[in-house]
Amino acid sequence: MRAFTPLVGLTALAAAALLPVGLASAGEAGQPSARSNARPVLICATDAATRRAFTREHGSTPVFVTAREALSVRSSDPAWSAPRCMTAREHARYRDAATTYAAVR
Repeated sequence: MRAFTPLVGLTALAAAALLPVGLASAGEAGQPSARSNARPVLICATDAATRRAFTREHGSTPVFVTAREALSVRSSDPAWSAPRCMTAREHARYRDAATTYAAVR
C-alpha cells in the first residue's frame, strides 16, 4: 500500500492532462460539466500489491493504457467506470508526446 500512496497524488495531474481543452470553460450555463467526461489515469506499478490496492480502492482490476491510447481518447468516447492505469514509462512517453504536440502547434 505504501508504494500506491504517492501515485494517488499524480492522479490529478494525469486526469488534467487527459481532459479535453474545450471543457475548461464548462462552468457556463448549458455546458456539460468537466467531471462528466473525466477519464482519470493513475500511474501504477504492475506488481501484485498495487493490483490489490487498486482493486480495493476502485472495485475492479486495473486496466492499463498506453500513451498512444491515452492520446487518442476523444470527448465523444464513453466515460470510464473506473480510472485506468499507466506505467511510469508510458507516462513519460505520454508527457513527451504531449510536449512535442504543443511545441508543433
